[in-house]
Amino acid sequence: MVELTAFGLFLVDTSRGSFTQLALFGTLMLSVLGVLHTEIAVGLERLRRQVADTPHGDLSSVWTFAAAVLLPPALTTVVVLVIFTHQWFRVWRSIRVPAYRHIFSTATVVLACHAAAAVLGYAGGGGLRGLDGPRELLTVAMAILAYATVNTGLVAAAIALSAPLPRPSPAQLIGHWDDNMLELATLCLGALAAFALGSNPWQVPLVMAPLLVLHRAVLVRQLEEVASTDSKTGLLNAAAWHTQAAKELRRAQRGRTSAAVLILDLDHFKSVNDDHGHLAGDEVLSAVASALRAEVREHDLVGRFGGEEFVVLLPELGRELDGSGELHAIAERIRHRISTLSVVVSTPHGSLTIAGLSVSVGGAAFPEHGAGLENLMDAADTALYAAKRDGRNAVRIAELSELPRQRAPGRR
Repeated sequence: MVELTAFGLFLVDTSRGSFTQLALFGTLMLSVLGVLHTEIAVGLERLRRQVADTPHGDLSSVWTFAAAVLLPPALTTVVVLVIFTHQWFRVWRSIRVPAYRHIFSTATVVLACHAAAAVLGYAGGGGLRGLDGPRELLTVAMAILAYATVNTGLVAAAIALSAPLPRPSPAQLIGHWDDNMLELATLCLGALAAFALGSNPWQVPLVMAPLLVLHRAVLVRQLEEVASTDSKTGLLNAAAWHTQAAKELRRAQRGRTSAAVLILDLDHFKSVNDDHGHLAGDEVLSAVASALRAEVREHDLVGRFGGEEFVVLLPELGRELDGSGELHAIAERIRHRISTLSVVVSTPHGSLTIAGLSVSVGGAAFPEHGAGLENLMDAADTALYAAKRDGRNAVRIAELSELPRQRAPGRR
């Protein structure tokens, strides 16, 4: 439907008349710059695409948005088709992105350009050539929002409709906050490129330098995320979780606030690997990680400690925590959600559903059960083993009488 709408709009736009030489020159200029941009950044783009786990922004919207600002819709579509066709052969085909997905992405950009052009035509009286005052600035800002909303919304809807259960997280649908800020910054560069092209075309290549710096900055951030992420579950790995949890706990100590740790261990997980294979076990771990992430707050730290063990740091909980309080309620929600999971996995003999999972959970609160992260984890670990001794599929919160000997802060 999206592709047919974009194609239909192109036919209507093309039938509306001839184009000036200036518009044709702008089309050629933006197409060449878009292709040149892809050629310069082709290695970075391939690497970024391989490490990204959210909707991928390739920064080509600099040129497509500039086209939406300057050109008639038909020629804007031509710019999009030239840039995205070139990207397909130089970037996406080599890393095996399905052609239908690239066609859909191209169509969403065409529709986003039409949305931006509609805003400019309505509020700007048929297009803008510069920022002469607050009215023009507001018009461009609204066009940027229209472009970003249509493009992001269509991609998010496609991911949501095609993704299997469990449903993708908001970040997987629309990207993280900084991903969206990057897209808005790229569109602002596109507006500046359009105004430069309208006044002095030789200024436009100056946009290329900050664009390439953005490419490298984004790649560095993505590589840092990969280094701190567990590949099977998408959660923090053990080292990254420990570093960030220690930082959060120091913040709680300075602010005299409360925090808590939960340690979770899947019961009898070895039987899943033995009965169905390690690939099925990996899918179960991924499903459990998604369920765990869904039951805690956005700023809570969730990590995988290896094997079938997970850990959560919950900062800024209420001051009064006990076995029947907030921490116990959170742990019970997690335990119940995991017990209701049905994970569809692929095997050599076809699809099967793994259900009947259970988890044992141990919890401990700061400052009641420990003064430092290691003390807190020792207390939660003791509570976890109490849950396992009591028959598994249970939650236990640390008791003061059962705490291990406290370690001095900073010592292992």
